[in-house]
Amino acid sequence: MASPISANRAELLAIATSVATEKMIDKSIVIEAMEEAIQKSARSRYGAENDIRAKLDPRTGDLRLWRVVEVVEEVEDYFKQVDLKAAEKLQPGAKIGDFIVDPLPAVELGRIDAQSAKQVIFQKVRDAERERQYEEFKDRGGELITGVIKSVEFGHVIVNLGRAEGVIRRDQQIPREAARVGERVRAYIMKVERQNRGPQIFLSRAHPEFMKLLFAQEVPEIYDNIIEIKAAARDPGSRAKIGVISRDSSIDPVGACVGMKGSRVQAVVQELQGEKIDIIPWSEDTATFVVNALQPATVSRVVIDEEESRIEVVVPDDQLSLAIGRRGQNVRLASQLTGSQIDILTDAESSEKRQREFSERSKMFEEELDVDETLSQLLVAEGFTELEEVAYIELSEIANIEGFDEELGAELQSRAVEALERREEANREARRALGVDDALAEMPHLNEAMLVTLGKAGIKTLDDLADLATDELIAKKRVEQRRREGSAPPQRRDKREEDKGGVLGEYGLTEDQGNEIIMAARAHWFDEEPELEEAADADSSQ
Repeated sequence: MASPISANRAELLAIATSVATEKMIDKSIVIEAMEEAIQKSARSRYGAENDIRAKLDPRTGDLRLWRVVEVVEEVEDYFKQVDLKAAEKLQPGAKIGDFIVDPLPAVELGRIDAQSAKQVIFQKVRDAERERQYEEFKDRGGELITGVIKSVEFGHVIVNLGRAEGVIRRDQQIPREAARVGERVRAYIMKVERQNRGPQIFLSRAHPEFMKLLFAQEVPEIYDNIIEIKAAARDPGSRAKIGVISRDSSIDPVGACVGMKGSRVQAVVQELQGEKIDIIPWSEDTATFVVNALQPATVSRVVIDEEESRIEVVVPDDQLSLAIGRRGQNVRLASQLTGSQIDILTDAESSEKRQREFSERSKMFEEELDVDETLSQLLVAEGFTELEEVAYIELSEIANIEGFDEELGAELQSRAVEALERREEANREARRALGVDDALAEMPHLNEAMLVTLGKAGIKTLDDLADLATDELIAKKRVEQRRREGSAPPQRRDKREEDKGGVLGEYGLTEDQGNEIIMAARAHWFDEEPELEEAADADSSQ
């Protein structure tokens, strides 16, 4: 590229055409790069203070070089200005304030000038090439692509995609898969980012979408949208689960994905380096889908907590290891597939848990409502779990319990309201003892129990509350339950880890409620602004 500056016209155009074709960019970009390189080199020859322009005719190859100067009455900058007399010689009829062209002779560029021009052209072409690559791939996220492995750097696989390069990071590779330079590889385009060193195309072979696209290639019914993969979960290189549904009742979605003698699923398994794939019929009924997702284990009962997005699954004692899977793999994949946390209990554990909860709730009603054990157990047996339910439910719901009447129901509701008031007063005293401002009690959706929790977390003023983000206030704690393989005793088998959720995560506040609380706490910030402005005005007037 050192020759374009000193080359003849035909050579200049030939070089521009060759570079544009090789880099797959517009020829005008190469011409513009050459002009910029010539301008830079000419300024180094005539003086960097000059406003020098160059123009290369893309059809004939003619090169014109000129200096732009301004016509002024009195010259202050001899590089960019001329007086009227000198301007008349360059352009007859020139007037003060005009910008005119002062033609310059072509210059023979030396080795240093040519090298500098080469760098300018290379940089311009490189930038154009990067922009072309970004424009080509920016909307292709989510596609399946095939390339050739170019190199392996620090565990990351660089893939030649033809017109660009992609990278499969170490965490997006299938474990224990050997990457050999020169081999063809298929991958999923996760995202395309514009960065200073050019567009970065991030590929993946571990993403669940990669497996879904492979099935779409092998199963015509998926490609034709007759069968849909509703959910997918993977433990790359080991095991995967997909939930499928058919829009045509005459077509079995599981059978279609498996194929004749397993030919279709085996093609996907081979691409995924032997990853075992469970194909599960998807169901709108969450309980049914969970039972299917935990196959091959047998499930006795499913209890769904929609508010907490948790599912409790009860299995026979001899099915526990099978339901959990090796190192918790089966239940972990089922959790990913359903989008809910799944807790596995045996029949014995479930019975013990129900008895414990029954006893705790009965005792609570017995103490708070001042009733005997039989009455409190009747309430729990009818599904009552909290005092609020007794206090604010329709009277007929309590009166209709066998052995109850309206008089007893009204008395129980009255005692429940009194118990709640006692709790509120006790929490109010605890809140004040913690130093929580009364102003926080005026915030919407907050009760005294919540204020005590805030106080224990060091949030005691409106400003403390206002400084929180919504997630920091209401995000629910996520609990991961990990069980050891086998059937060890529960106290040894269960290991719970809690993520630090929001301060009030245990109270089940919604995002809208959280936003309303935060905005109410911040309201005084805006009320103070006019007062500050009035004080500033008063000071200035004095």
